[in-house]
Amino acid sequence: MDELLASGLSVIMQPFTLMLLIAGVVVGVVFGALPGVSSSMAVALSLGFTYSMDPVGAIAFMVAVYCAAVTGGGITAILFKIPGTPSNAATTFDGFPMAQRGEADKALGIALICSAIGGLVSAVIMFLMSPQLIKVALTFGPSELFAVCFLGLSILTCLESENLNRCIISGLLGLFLACVGIDPISSYQRFTWGNSVLRSGVEMIPVMIGLFAIGEVLKQTASHKGIKIDEKNRQQAQAKTVFPSLAEWWKIRWTIIRSSLLGTAVGILPGAGSTIAAFLCYASEVKVSKHPERFGTGIMEGIAASETANNAATGGSMVPLLTMGIPGGTSAAIMMSALTLKGVQMGPLLLLTQPQYLSATFISMIITNILMVGVCVIVARMFAKILSIPYSYLGTTIMLLAVIGAFSTKNAIVDVKLMVIAGVAGLVFSACKFNNAALILGLVLGTMCENNLRRAVAMSAGSFTKVFSRPMTAAIMIIGIVALLYPIVKPLIFKKTTLVS
Repeated sequence: MDELLASGLSVIMQPFTLMLLIAGVVVGVVFGALPGVSSSMAVALSLGFTYSMDPVGAIAFMVAVYCAAVTGGGITAILFKIPGTPSNAATTFDGFPMAQRGEADKALGIALICSAIGGLVSAVIMFLMSPQLIKVALTFGPSELFAVCFLGLSILTCLESENLNRCIISGLLGLFLACVGIDPISSYQRFTWGNSVLRSGVEMIPVMIGLFAIGEVLKQTASHKGIKIDEKNRQQAQAKTVFPSLAEWWKIRWTIIRSSLLGTAVGILPGAGSTIAAFLCYASEVKVSKHPERFGTGIMEGIAASETANNAATGGSMVPLLTMGIPGGTSAAIMMSALTLKGVQMGPLLLLTQPQYLSATFISMIITNILMVGVCVIVARMFAKILSIPYSYLGTTIMLLAVIGAFSTKNAIVDVKLMVIAGVAGLVFSACKFNNAALILGLVLGTMCENNLRRAVAMSAGSFTKVFSRPMTAAIMIIGIVALLYPIVKPLIFKKTTLVS
């Protein structure tokens, strides 16, 4: 193990490789902070630069872009309520309210340090426990992955306590939108109503940008709060990124520990990804908190849970890629294609035949998570300056960036139209007190739930009994059902106990 660590340091600390690492961090943070540019898109856009690099340099550069993009997305999620990447959507729940209170500097400090901690913990776990963790991941088939997605959907009852029914309805609407398009198994058209545009389904990124960005701009414009917000924004623009005190870190220590471990575990599961990790850890913190009603009002625990988890999932997703040759997510799949072209053999023999690549990945993630704190501080200051612009100009700029982000998804004008529709729907949702985040969650997990469930049923010869009788599947499903029903049953239990007493 010491020799492996030493070899990783020797190859990564070469001047040119270190420069590539720094460049990857800068590119990743900037791309991640731009609305609509997911971490996988950032990796894909940087893929062309790796063709002339050696394998170690390519690994260092793409790992840096991947990890830094997830962190950079938290900047705009906090300042503008626009998640830079889908995995930062949960950060808006508490990050944006803190920014509205004039505490954007502290919110950014929490997000940056928690991102670094989550990434460092997952990198260490990846390096030390890859063989053991991969044995657990190998036991997960389609039925277990469906159960994990179902567990993620149980978050719906935690996103909002005051309007629980509307929150569940929002999530169900997201699940419905996930069913629009071509059936992945039978290739039949579903809910397209003869419209060829709907055959490709409802894209998540344009909908997310519309609900969060366009909806928020329309809301601020309709409520005539532009002048009031400008003065607050000018004060925020002068503030620097402030890191919490040791007492505040001690207060959220268990949140960081739980989110680091759970985020890494979710990242290891092929296809799960950082978005599920962020939502799942946020919901877990709501459930274990003594004051769950404070989540969503702008508290440190909410930001820490989301930002720690989504970065922890980046290290976890590298475990199945390096040890089995199975990418843990879209970004890992893009990296795998680039490294395969360079002769890197992903899989169980990597540690024996090409150990320098495993150690290079580990060291790259360690250095990236340290460097990106400083880079994010600089980028955050640049974005914070934008807050001093009058909202009449700022709102227009946000809408312009939103249009660019939606269009860049597939270079199709239909995604811009979808974003506009989602923006108007977001304004209506807000007025009717429905939950935009619940809709996004249903849309994100809906397709994964359906695909894994149908694959599991097909592999079990159409028997649902065989699917849900698998021990791991049954255990996760029971946890998910309890988590889903507990917030609904809890008031009834306490009400009955009060009447009896």
